[in-house]
Amino acid sequence: MTQSEGMVCKLLLAILVVLPSPRPQAAAQDRAESYRIGRPHPRLFLEPRRLRLLQRERQRLSLRWQQFELVMKTGGALPEPGFALALYSQVTDDPKPCRQAAEWATQQVRDTRQTALVFDWCQSALTPSQSGTLSRRLRSVLEGTSREDPSISAVRDRVLAAIALSGHVPSLPEQKLRFAVEVWWREQVVPGLRSGRASVPQAELYPLAELLHAVRDNLFVDLREAAGLWFRDLPKYLLLSFYPAPFPAAENEYWIPAWKGEGEVNLEVAALTRAAALATVAYDPNLLENQFLQGWLIHDRFLMRGSFGIPYEFLWANPYLPGLSYYHVPLAWHDTTFGRLFLRSSWEEDAVWLGYFDRELQLFEKGERKILRPEAEPQPICIQDAAVLYTSGAARFTLDNPETKLVFVVGLAPGGRYEIEADDEEMRELEADRGGILEFTVTPRPPLTVRVRPAVRQ
Repeated sequence: MTQSEGMVCKLLLAILVVLPSPRPQAAAQDRAESYRIGRPHPRLFLEPRRLRLLQRERQRLSLRWQQFELVMKTGGALPEPGFALALYSQVTDDPKPCRQAAEWATQQVRDTRQTALVFDWCQSALTPSQSGTLSRRLRSVLEGTSREDPSISAVRDRVLAAIALSGHVPSLPEQKLRFAVEVWWREQVVPGLRSGRASVPQAELYPLAELLHAVRDNLFVDLREAAGLWFRDLPKYLLLSFYPAPFPAAENEYWIPAWKGEGEVNLEVAALTRAAALATVAYDPNLLENQFLQGWLIHDRFLMRGSFGIPYEFLWANPYLPGLSYYHVPLAWHDTTFGRLFLRSSWEEDAVWLGYFDRELQLFEKGERKILRPEAEPQPICIQDAAVLYTSGAARFTLDNPETKLVFVVGLAPGGRYEIEADDEEMRELEADRGGILEFTVTPRPPLTVRVRPAVRQ
């Protein structure tokens, strides 16, 4: 190194030493800025491409648009008037429905989601008084931090409120958005999804779909990336967790999602589960698993036509996406992360269906749903090439079906170790998953006797 080069290096070093380090306050401000919403209203769900698609649906008089318009013009009671009227106003470019939505929203105080949608979608139609009222209500939701509800639906509500309010009130919306993404989602929810400790309840699937869309459309953050395996399996779960026989409701037929315990069919849950599936496909239509799900969704006989379901159907469905045939999806799925099992005999509507989830075994056959008990089912249930045995401890059973190659033993102790012994095969020791499920293969040669017993601890 020459003398001049050495002097230059010393000078640069001196400059670096003198330069101040970034201040914590400035760094925090930069992070807050990254959560500021710069785009104009509407910000929630109606990003320009989707809004253009919906407006084209109106121009083409599509079946979904005609049904949506029929519901809106009949003048009947709307289960979610803020959502339906504001959406109708955006698609028709008519401010009158938005004025009606604003009148409704200012008279109620409990529905944060619809309030946020009206505030966001109807900005140009709001009077200064209405805008102030709705803004104060949304702000009061964000300020209620003492005991924030950590459920997905509650966080979804706060995220929608924050996105709608960003730029209207200082700093608070950005703080709430940063907390929702960096703390609640990445630190509290994602670890449970990765480990299997906590999944997403069925009732929270649609709120989660709205949360995904709102965050990506406005913050350009894909929340799926932190829990990729769970989201990759979600379309498979949505397909296989429906009972095979459709339910004939007054307005349309429904696929009914499996539920735990006794009780009657809940059509609102069925509608929101379908809406969740539609929104999942809309989020990433190029994902292979979502293309199979789309193939399941596009049949018009299941198009939601009632006043509750049609706004969701119209908002999220894409009838121009052909999808792939779900007949190519495997009929058996064992979710080892969460300890769930779903089996079908075929993809026909008269199929035999079996589901084991939340440590409950159900069988759907000939239009009847049954909850099974281990003591009442001493013999395995055979579906295609799989056999399922329900037991809470040691068991000895015989496989008579010559097609049986895959065996599931359910009802065991979660994480327990068990010895598996089949005729003419070496003994194996396996660990039950989080739901108490053992999975193993056998060589078909009926009758085949299989023994399962807790492993002897050394």
